[in-house]
Amino acid sequence: MSPPGRAPDEGAPLRERAAWVRDRIADAERRSGRPAGSVKLIAVSKTRPIARILEAHAAGLSVFGENYVQEAEEKIPALPGAEWHLIGRLQGNKVRRAVALFSWIQTADSARRLREISRCAAESGKPSRVLIEVNLGGEGSKAGADPGDLRSILDASAGLPGVRVEGFMAIPPFSADPEGSRPHFARLRELRDALAREIPGAALGELSMGMSNDFEQAIGEGATMVRVGTAIFGSRQGRG
Repeated sequence: MSPPGRAPDEGAPLRERAAWVRDRIADAERRSGRPAGSVKLIAVSKTRPIARILEAHAAGLSVFGENYVQEAEEKIPALPGAEWHLIGRLQGNKVRRAVALFSWIQTADSARRLREISRCAAESGKPSRVLIEVNLGGEGSKAGADPGDLRSILDASAGLPGVRVEGFMAIPPFSADPEGSRPHFARLRELRDALAREIPGAALGELSMGMSNDFEQAIGEGATMVRVGTAIFGSRQGRG
């Protein structure tokens, strides 16, 4: 077993790596005065073979994140009782399939996309729980809504059938120092809090932010979901 506080070695068993991540989440919850179990761990399983996902499930993980609809279609039937989140960019021609597959869609980024999700959800009779992805750093290489557009997106989506916008998701600009992400996490929380005050009845309780290198900082700033891949599964060099 790895020493307390130190990440397991790359070759450590997945069960040990998952336990370490859960311990770090619990510690971050305590340090930030959050209730135990208030943060949902999403195991990012994109590019991982089904055998590794089943291993993660056996280690106690039950919520998984995928980037691509086509890849998820091959995996989800193997674990029908798990909770699956789409955390990669949602293309317009994949909306119907995404609605059918995923428990949550975390990457809606426009009123148009929300209308498409709503139409497919209403037709299928399966409501979609949705987060709006926010491009905090204004990076052209990343998807996500501009922070200044969030109010208009929320106003345009009000009353759409079959879709429940429950908060926001973001991937901040990369920083080798985890503390470098903290101001971005704080900004997303502040945006959410301001919009929740401005829009009566808005249910914006979810903040999906923080990955393997900075999930503890994200929890300190209010994350309710963290998306962790490498710290659980190891590097992707060998796809496992």
